[in-house]
Amino acid sequence: MKISGNTKLTGLLGSPVAHSISPLMHNESFRVLGLDYVYLCFDVKENCLKTAVEGLKACGIRGFNVTMPNKNRIVSLMDHLSPAASLIGAVNTVINDGGVLTGCNTDGVGFMRSAHAAGYDIIGQEMTVLGNGGAATAVCAQAALDGVKRIHIFLRRESTYYDRTEKLAKRLNEETSCEVLLYEQGDVESLQSCILQSAILVNGTPVGMSPDVDHSLIEDSSLLRPGLIVSDLIYEPKETKLLKLARSVGCHTFNGMYMLLYQGAESFRLWTGHMMPVDRIRKMYFEV
Repeated sequence: MKISGNTKLTGLLGSPVAHSISPLMHNESFRVLGLDYVYLCFDVKENCLKTAVEGLKACGIRGFNVTMPNKNRIVSLMDHLSPAASLIGAVNTVINDGGVLTGCNTDGVGFMRSAHAAGYDIIGQEMTVLGNGGAATAVCAQAALDGVKRIHIFLRRESTYYDRTEKLAKRLNEETSCEVLLYEQGDVESLQSCILQSAILVNGTPVGMSPDVDHSLIEDSSLLRPGLIVSDLIYEPKETKLLKLARSVGCHTFNGMYMLLYQGAESFRLWTGHMMPVDRIRKMYFEV
């Protein structure tokens, strides 16, 4: 890869960011397609976010990704929001068009594409989602926009984001054809009923993530059934305790690794107008 006087800058804002796989994905894609772009990581904490965004905009950055802890805070710095970002109140991708910043959220697109790539069609069907954090709500919003029939969200009422999730559910019910229902996370009877009606169960909580690998929100295999699709947005470990349990009873399973790939691919398309060579990137960085 050669840097020229015309090289367009893209990157990642968040903290910490040193562990991110995004520079590998994007820079390899730029190289393969012969695009004069580069992708860098910027460790930007919340108290420096506004200054960083103004500086990057002034320098003519083409666009950037946003990760924790900045996904919600950056919304107020945008000139425009995509439908998904507006619904969720969180941005993970920013496009700079001549100083006009548009905030998008590609997490939900990443999930829906990863489900499709795994061979599953959930459009017109029901889904059950555990949790209401940023990734979980992004999945719910995009699923509703794409045409999932009904979404059952299980969350804790004392959750920090409960009010935000209530507002999201209200907007999705009003603005899409999807029906969104909220339940208390400990309501096992409702959980069993919802899973029975659903084509897919999604864990959108960090429960089961490394190093806390011995835990799962679902411990009772009788809640699952053969043929149910079970997805965990966690990708470290690659097979969580939930996915192991699901696989043992004949469920179809996939983790969050390809959600990461496809959300990055959508960001790449928004910045460059080109499709990321996902087959190559998957083989290089995701199939270990």
